[in-house]
Amino acid sequence: MSNMMRDSQIMAQTKDENLGYMSDMALELAQMADDSGLATLAYLFRMAALEASTANSVLAEPDDLPQQMTSH
Repeated sequence: MSNMMRDSQIMAQTKDENLGYMSDMALELAQMADDSGLATLAYLFRMAALEASTANSVLAEPDDLPQQMTSH
């Protein structure tokens, strides 16, 4: 059982590192777009950075996600 817990912690740490990398990269791309005069693209990259930086906290509790309703 401890191996499963250790593996789970490693996977969570890797996910955090990947999300942090994506957030950093999106911010760098936003700065490059700003420097090129592409304000709309810069805005989109900033939103992507925000999404990546908050994704882990939002998905940490899957029970808190709203249940999708179907019309059937």
